[in-house]
Amino acid sequence: MKILIVGAGATGGAYGARLLEAGREVTFLVRQRRAEQLLSEGLRFRDPHGETRYDVRAITEVDGTYDVIVVAVKAPALPAVLEQIRPAVGEDTTIVPLLNGMRHIDDLSEAFPDRVVGGIVKIIGTIDETGTVVQLTRMCAMILGPLDDRELPAGLAEAFDVPGVTLTVDDSIVDRLWEKWSFIVSAGVVTCLFRGEVGDVIAGGGEPQVLQAIAEAESVAAAAGHPINELSHDQGVQTLTTPGSRFTSSLYRDLQQGDPQEAEHLLGDMAERARSFGLDTPLLDATLVQVRAHQHARTRQNSQG
Repeated sequence: MKILIVGAGATGGAYGARLLEAGREVTFLVRQRRAEQLLSEGLRFRDPHGETRYDVRAITEVDGTYDVIVVAVKAPALPAVLEQIRPAVGEDTTIVPLLNGMRHIDDLSEAFPDRVVGGIVKIIGTIDETGTVVQLTRMCAMILGPLDDRELPAGLAEAFDVPGVTLTVDDSIVDRLWEKWSFIVSAGVVTCLFRGEVGDVIAGGGEPQVLQAIAEAESVAAAAGHPINELSHDQGVQTLTTPGSRFTSSLYRDLQQGDPQEAEHLLGDMAERARSFGLDTPLLDATLVQVRAHQHARTRQNSQG
């Protein structure tokens, strides 16, 4: 299969490296600066086992159709990506988005009907100052599944079943997407609203608010027809109420570092769905106001030099 990976950041770069190592035919669609770096220096990938360099094919404009398109960008880039990948979508192309949340599923499915499958990745990674993709732990997993009653396209799972990646095919992928989204929203509310690590929030007496944040997100999932199962609920509670925990959400880290963030895609979309179901989500709403105020202040400061 010809595989196009849109984005060569922590997620796209790490999974792309695994595919390359297994001999898959991979092309990266990236911005000009990243393309120049990949073409001149290769894709450098480091995990707990060591560092490897791969010669890669990198493009800035689509050069034909592909069998599989992996979308591994942050949500703010998605509107541009929708148009950018259009020439790459052929009659039998499958699109595998690896974003969190659900809005991207709706947007991609509307733009490319019957082409999109569900995808979830579990990895802790980053890109260091040299452009090296770094997988920080041994965990590297992927879940694929159909969004409806149809089966996955032939050969798709085999293409992603490579060493270094724990692959699962799950016919209930939509439930899994909601489980992950619910937890990410809960974690985002807890860490962004109270501006700190989980351990500090708990030490400050915030456990009742943490439990309320979890309940708000889970109420939206239930109203959407995807109630969070007991195991996922218990795991979320444990992660977000452990005394002394250094855990923070990626959304909080992005805000602190001034990086592009996905608040509207993750928090805003869930708040909109809550309103459509007639649900009250006061902590989620308060967090959105704080994040938006933070962004407005940053934009104003940047415009003033």
